[in-house]
Amino acid sequence: MTNLTGLSLRGVLLAGLIDTPSGDWYAYLFRDYGAVGRIPYLVPVKWEDGWPLLGVDGKVPDALNLPASKGLIPGIVASDEFERKPGEPPLPLVWQWNHNPDNRFWSLTARPGFLRLTTGRVDAGFLSARNTLTQRTIGPECSGTIALDVTNMKDGDFAGLGLLQKNHGLVGIKKDDGVSFVVMVNTQSGSPIEVERVPLDQKTVFLRADCNFKDMADKARFFYSRDGRAWTAIGSELKMRYTIPHFMGYRFALFNYAAKSPGGFVDFDFFRVSDRIGLDK
Repeated sequence: MTNLTGLSLRGVLLAGLIDTPSGDWYAYLFRDYGAVGRIPYLVPVKWEDGWPLLGVDGKVPDALNLPASKGLIPGIVASDEFERKPGEPPLPLVWQWNHNPDNRFWSLTARPGFLRLTTGRVDAGFLSARNTLTQRTIGPECSGTIALDVTNMKDGDFAGLGLLQKNHGLVGIKKDDGVSFVVMVNTQSGSPIEVERVPLDQKTVFLRADCNFKDMADKARFFYSRDGRAWTAIGSELKMRYTIPHFMGYRFALFNYAAKSPGGFVDFDFFRVSDRIGLDK
């Protein structure tokens, strides 16, 4: 029968079998790996007496002799300038909505080259907000960066870049009594806490989230920039924690929600993802 004992000891489970044109066989599995969630694994397969035997001596190998990747984890994550040619899909499959979207309130055509998110209702907080657009995070480290035009926010709106999980972290622009602030929210305690706010006197701002999953460090920091070059850390470190309500792990999240009245909107110029953080870039 299929040998999974050695694999399951490392938390590598749930195989699907695939074969290559050259006749090699692999099992495609996942492994629970802390806050990054379930990471994909390819495990070699050999056949004996009509049964697949997974792994090398029943264990997951640390490395495989495979062709070099031609990009940053092609098909799993991708940067996006939000520019679309005729006939292209509005959103590549790397993107997923946090809820079933209300298509009246997002657009890539209202301002070509930008993703526009418009608030369609009042929400109590980030997790209940609709039309939050997400991509998964990747290990061992990764960074997500956005450029955001906040010209048309309404009072009470909050928009920006989050790390989506039950215990989430956010950096974004909050508009209170006609004044805009860069705000960092940390929910590692289980409840959202506004850690820091900085006045913002311009209409475009750059926001960044860095994630360190090395050896399950599971730490994240948030940054803002006025010009996209000089970055300032804001708020506190987020200790990321895997939770069952969001078993897929932490995800980058582009969000905009209203706390007072709907109708405001923001324009995301780009989302750029990297497999390096901080000074490594």
